[in-house]
Amino acid sequence: MDNRMNTIAGWVLFGCASALGLSIASGMIYHSEKPEKAGYPVESAEGGESGSAKAVEPIANRLATADVAKGQASFAKCAACHTITSGGANGVGPNLWAAMGKAHGHVAGFAYSEALKGVPGNWTFEAMDQWLASPRKYAAGTKMTFAGLSDPQERANVIAYLNAQGSNLPLPAAEAAPAAGAEAGNAAAPDANAAEPANATAPAAEAPKGH
Repeated sequence: MDNRMNTIAGWVLFGCASALGLSIASGMIYHSEKPEKAGYPVESAEGGESGSAKAVEPIANRLATADVAKGQASFAKCAACHTITSGGANGVGPNLWAAMGKAHGHVAGFAYSEALKGVPGNWTFEAMDQWLASPRKYAAGTKMTFAGLSDPQERANVIAYLNAQGSNLPLPAAEAAPAAGAEAGNAAAPDANAAEPANATAPAAEAPKGH
């Protein structure tokens, strides 16, 4: 009887040991560390994580430091569809000679999309910057398949080059950056409405007047 009980007890201990070993082994295999950040990263419309997009300088400021030669090099991406010489022929896209400052869809004989022809206004520096950033956002339904230039300074370089090809519009004045200590100076300025010292003689209060 004792031998039988010992045998049963041995099998019970063996089973417990086996279960414990399997539990440890599975924990090692399927172990996952706690992520550094809880939740999931949210992509913004510009392609980066939400809140990480950097502010883009105004086109006037970027044009002030634009490089026409670099713009010409970048224009090679456009040359498959556009010519930019005086009297140049239209291709898949219209000839771009002296395009800056002209109305949308100004080249006679070119079959512009209704989407682009429906955009009011002219090819200003700001308009061209938005168009080069994303043609589809600027004119939803445009036939232009080019995805756009994501680098703001590259866009400014291309615009400076376009402007130099027959348009030669005066560049807009760069916007001045706010003074670094302007807000601090305003905060430190004495308040004209600050309370007078306690020992000052206060004028007699007037009766409230109607508004």
